Amino acid sequence: MTRADQKGLAIIAGAGDLPRLVAEECARTSRPYQVVGFGNAALKWAVDHPLYVAQFEKPASMFKALKNAGCGEVVFAGAMARPNLNPLKFDLKMLKLAPSLLPAMKSGDDVTLRTITTIFEAEGFKVVGADQVLTNLIAKSGCPTKVQPSDLDQADILRANIVLTHLGQADAGQAAVVANGICLGLESIQGTDAMLEFVANTAAPFRRGDAKGVLVKAAKPDQSRLVDMPTIGPDTMKNAHQAGLAGVCVFDGSALILDLDATIATADKLGLFLQISDTDA
Repeated sequence: MTRADQKGLAIIAGAGDLPRLVAEECARTSRPYQVVGFGNAALKWAVDHPLYVAQFEKPASMFKALKNAGCGEVVFAGAMARPNLNPLKFDLKMLKLAPSLLPAMKSGDDVTLRTITTIFEAEGFKVVGADQVLTNLIAKSGCPTKVQPSDLDQADILRANIVLTHLGQADAGQAAVVANGICLGLESIQGTDAMLEFVANTAAPFRRGDAKGVLVKAAKPDQSRLVDMPTIGPDTMKNAHQAGLAGVCVFDGSALILDLDATIATADKLGLFLQISDTDA
């Protein structure tokens, strides 16, 4: 069976709502699919879906299971912590992959994910972006909320985007919080929610002027859109509110919004703006 004959989708599932939404879309459209979960991700929702529990150290078994399930395409969805690998458990496939994969895992997320993408492609799978399955998640330009960003907010968005350009060049994160030109938080491996919690707990002594601050999420320079696109949703708005921010900004065509209607409704309820800018240049 060639890859062209295999219509199924393998969903490499991490944390969050995105992998569930992808699985539900496959079920809704009657597309064959297989959810792949690892031990470090809580996938309680997956009990209602075809689930394969994989081990990082044994990729050969996973590749075989996915091919047997008729999967020709793979999507990476949701945040996933880097595993603590046990070399004593490596199968032969992992032993062959280790010289390229292990150094990549000590680099940034983009390098790691590009390497993993190459591995799956070498096994005959086509890697697709979550936005190719859930086309209604792509952010489109505009400000759909009742609250609109002020001139101070726009200045902070510009400042945050400059910061993110440099952060992205180091392959270190996709999000920053800026208030009145002062960077109050940068995203690291812990993720956006952890950064917003940090800002909520530490930013008060450093706030200046009338600007409450903004959260900006942007793809890294030259980042592959197949994996790890910046993602926000209703919970992002709640956490931004907890951090005392005025709003959130992402960029047209390079961010996913989980449940746009609920995200807008949450922002309106909390008095935040959601801006989707035309470009991240």
